[in-house]
Formats: sequence, C-alpha cells, structure tokens
Amino acid sequence: MTMISTTQAGRRLLPLAVFAVLAAGCGTQRSDDAGDAYRRTHPTPTGISTPGTPADFRCPGESAAPAPSSSAGTRGSAAPGDHYAENHGFRVPFPLHGRRRCDGLAAVGRVEAALEPLRERGDFAPEHARGALIRLGYSEGDVRSYQDGPTAVGFLIEADPSPLCVEGTMDRDSTHADAFGGYPDHTGCETPSGGH
Repeated sequence: MTMISTTQAGRRLLPLAVFAVLAAGCGTQRSDDAGDAYRRTHPTPTGISTPGTPADFRCPGESAAPAPSSSAGTRGSAAPGDHYAENHGFRVPFPLHGRRRCDGLAAVGRVEAALEPLRERGDFAPEHARGALIRLGYSEGDVRSYQDGPTAVGFLIEADPSPLCVEGTMDRDSTHADAFGGYPDHTGCETPSGGH
C-alpha cells in the first residue's frame, strides 16, 4: 500500500518538475553580440546549404550586367542598438532576382514608354496616367494613380499576382518607375501600414 501512494505522489510531482525545468529556460535570449560571437566560433558546416540571393543575369535589352543588390534596409545594416530599421523592415519591398527581375525591367520599360507622351505634353492628370496604364493591358483594379504635387503624378501597378509591382512618378523632368516583389507579411503591392 505504501508503494502505491509513493508512486502516485511521484506522478503528481513529475509534471511540476518538468514545468519548472522548462520555465527556467524561458525568457533567456542571446543578444545580437552573443549570437554573432556564437556564429563566429560555430560556423555553418559546408555540407549544409543556406539560403542566398539568386544569381542575376543580363536581361534582354539591358546594356550592362546587373550591379550586386545592396543590403540597405536589411536587418544587419542598422547601427547597434537602433531598432528602427528592424521594426520597420515590413515596409522594405522585396527585390526581384533572376527571371522575375527581367520581367520587372520589361514592365518598367513599357510603363515609362506609355507615360512619356503625357509628360512631354505636360499632362499630369492622374486619370489620364491611369488610362494610359490600363491601355497597356493592366486591369482597372490593379492600377492606382494619384496627384503628387501640382506637376507630378504617382502610380502603382500590380502587374501580376506573384506579386510583381511597378511604382513610380511622372513629373515635369522625367518619368521614373521601379519594379519590386511585394512586401514581407503582406499581400499585394500597397505599402503596408503596420507589421507584426
């Protein structure tokens, strides 16, 4: 009989002991410096692949090889102790690489060519810019344009649902567009207003 009560007491204490051990490890987190020191002394084995940036190549119509993408806006680029970049990383768009970069460059070329006649005429009406972009084949729901000063129009196009986004401005001096691949933790091409 004594044996049974000791075993039952042990069974009741076991979950409590496991919880205490697990709780003791909660809340401990290495600082970035400690994590960097760990990575320096424990490098990734060569047999394990780590994600990297896909290789870019010269796209049709591109005169020079693409420049290596900058790491601006990446997590490691902020000054130590400055969490602004880290906290606002959800607003940094994904760059395009490989075939998608070529698709983006082609879309930028078409957009700039379609808007250039409007710019040359001095037509900075958002509805005219939007109409020119819709005539390129983009659906009405995927094209947004807006007044960006008295002689400038801003625009945003969701060129495909992957997403391939084209954003830019047309003003008195130039028409400029850039392509990107959306945002982290967000679908579509609109700049997110909040992260997690």
